[in-house]
Amino acid sequence: MSKLYNDHVLWEETAGAALSLHSGINNAVLHKTGFIKSLQVKKKIFGEDSLSGFRSKETFSQEDLISGRSMIKQVIIGVVCGAAVLTVGILIGHFGIAKSGTSAPSWLKDVAKDVDESLIEKFMSEVDNIQIQENLRSLTKVPHMATTAGDEETVQIMLKRWQDPETGLDKAWREEYWVYLSFPDKNNPNTVTVVSPTNTVLHTIREKEKPYTPDQSDPEVVQPYAAYSPAGHVKGKLVYANQGKPSDYSELNKTVDLRGTIAITKYGGAGRSAKAINAAPYGVVGVLVYTDPLDMNDGLMSDANETYPHSWYMPPSGVERGSYNIDFGDLLTPHLAAKEETYRINATDITGIPPIPTQPIGFEDAYRLICDVKLDIYNYEEVKPSSNVMGFIRGSVEPDRYVIYGNHRDSWVHGAIDPSSGTSVMLEITRVLGKMVKQGTWRPRRSIIFGSWGAEEFGLIGSAEYTEQYFAALSERSVAYINVDIAVFGKKLHTAPVKAPGHEKSVYDNWLQYTNKTSPTHGLIPRMGYLTGAGSDYAPFSHYLGITSMDMSYTYDKTKTNARIYPAYHTAYDTFDYASKYIDPGFVGHQAVARTAGNVLIRLADSLILPLNCADYAESLEEYLSTALNLYEIQSSLGDSNHLYLVSEPLKHAVTSFRAAVSNLEKVIQSPDLVRWINDQLMLLDRAFLDPLAFPDKYGFRHVIWASSSAGKQTFPGLADAYANAESSGQASDWDKVHYHLSVLSQAILGAASTLTDDMPIKEWLKNFH
Repeated sequence: MSKLYNDHVLWEETAGAALSLHSGINNAVLHKTGFIKSLQVKKKIFGEDSLSGFRSKETFSQEDLISGRSMIKQVIIGVVCGAAVLTVGILIGHFGIAKSGTSAPSWLKDVAKDVDESLIEKFMSEVDNIQIQENLRSLTKVPHMATTAGDEETVQIMLKRWQDPETGLDKAWREEYWVYLSFPDKNNPNTVTVVSPTNTVLHTIREKEKPYTPDQSDPEVVQPYAAYSPAGHVKGKLVYANQGKPSDYSELNKTVDLRGTIAITKYGGAGRSAKAINAAPYGVVGVLVYTDPLDMNDGLMSDANETYPHSWYMPPSGVERGSYNIDFGDLLTPHLAAKEETYRINATDITGIPPIPTQPIGFEDAYRLICDVKLDIYNYEEVKPSSNVMGFIRGSVEPDRYVIYGNHRDSWVHGAIDPSSGTSVMLEITRVLGKMVKQGTWRPRRSIIFGSWGAEEFGLIGSAEYTEQYFAALSERSVAYINVDIAVFGKKLHTAPVKAPGHEKSVYDNWLQYTNKTSPTHGLIPRMGYLTGAGSDYAPFSHYLGITSMDMSYTYDKTKTNARIYPAYHTAYDTFDYASKYIDPGFVGHQAVARTAGNVLIRLADSLILPLNCADYAESLEEYLSTALNLYEIQSSLGDSNHLYLVSEPLKHAVTSFRAAVSNLEKVIQSPDLVRWINDQLMLLDRAFLDPLAFPDKYGFRHVIWASSSAGKQTFPGLADAYANAESSGQASDWDKVHYHLSVLSQAILGAASTLTDDMPIKEWLKNFH
């Protein structure tokens, strides 16, 4: 037990098993980051919203770094750990405050030192856009879908870089899991055909997208398919079902008998698998999903001169692949790490996957489908080994505190933007930091863990399994998690290329200009959104472990296009050629993200007081409360005013109490004798919002503030969903659930407030040491 808390860290104790750090920076607020250019922190929603998976954007504010937002509880800190925490705080307070006639011990300069601004300047000056470009070129030479030979090539690239004797990390290793994946059958490709009443084939959709460059003709380019769709052979009349939402099928069913039909839906509105799950109760036997050019291409459809290879728009044969499951992590081993010997549930017990055959198609084929359609789906499932690649830099003062930086490695095809743009940035950050460590010019105060996650495209599997395996240690030790998946979304980034500090506009200034345009605070406060979905690897850290998390990217000016995401997303056209021509020529956007993410990483690892801003958290709770009260008119729905007082006043009181607790904490946050205690309060705040019983139907979601919601309202997720269900059904039992979630929220917020205000006994006791 004592070894768990020594300064050799978990990876030594477990003989190479990686300890992933869960930490999140939802409202990341950067101290002194004038260099930052038009950065946006994005939220990729897995299995929700428009299948692109993006709903809102997160950002950093300039003066406070990181206001924690994340999800989950289970912070079990033992007596040994608690004693160690308190001891460090006492030592800093006792020796860190000068007393007449005494001198500080020699080691104090390391214990009490703060972040070195000159080191950050040095880091930023060494981040090389050309090196990032070459990283991307190497990573995208071959398709690298999870568990394929191409995936193994990228594993070896990561290990070679992180084990380099001159620019590598202290330690790098692979962590393997045996995971349940879904593939198309190469020998029996999936087909969609238009047939006559006599079963004569009138039209067959493309098996693969039309190639325009040699790499798009690679035999390892996987056929477009819906991962986890069941195999099957169905035939039926084609019906258009819009986005496949429950309301779409309900409205259709009023005038059309849906039994035995095949629904064609477009991406958006509902998650991938939800389009089929919503259809099955009406007797629909199969579902097709396509990308509407109005949603992605601003209406452009011709590859003669309008789409790729002439522009960034998706060509007519482009097909958006994806994983058709709602839950994240390995589907056969919920709550358990998917090791080879781990117990597995029966595949028939899996929920959240399509119950009927489903297939994605290109919009050129969507416009040709008429009459009777036949689906022949030959997908199969298999348990295969998938690897995370882990890297580690040991901290010099607090080696038992971890800042984690990660991105997934696998892609559907070449994946130049998703995810290799983010991996290219991560490799450049580790090259520069690794060189500093190897040369002896820098070592972080806290330990840094880097994760290159496997099998993310199948449902965040690598990161989820890692958090399940190291649940207890990660819950206790993690400071924050930084995720950079799609580093750059588009060519017309909001301004000219990023320069060094003091040259042209900073990222922060540009951020102010291009966000919050309709807000009274436009030009004063940059827009920062919330990580409320599960679209990338921040989800297990944030929603499952309650670690403050950040996801960032550089994006295009969305006033110039209606594209919901970059148009080559999850297609065969997401290649180095596409990235270098249409997304970020010169890779200066990638350089900006590397500089910004590295800045955040260093500050989290080196700052004496963690740069996590609780005031922004309080502001967010106040915004959620205001939205809830305005939207839901709780009084008219729940009955008389006395009942309203009982159910809504506690929530108001809880939010007010949280704000007061934050204000009190800010008064003592500069106390030198409370450094470790204050940092733990900041680090563990998000864990206080975890409730494992709040969302029984949502695996992995336990954070009552930032969990996903199907209601589409920016307010408390459980309350939003409960209210929507009650309003729809009118049942008293459903209104009881509204009351229940109000109680859950009130008590969680009060509990979180109490974690920020229990310092008085400690402070009084510490006075004895001065």
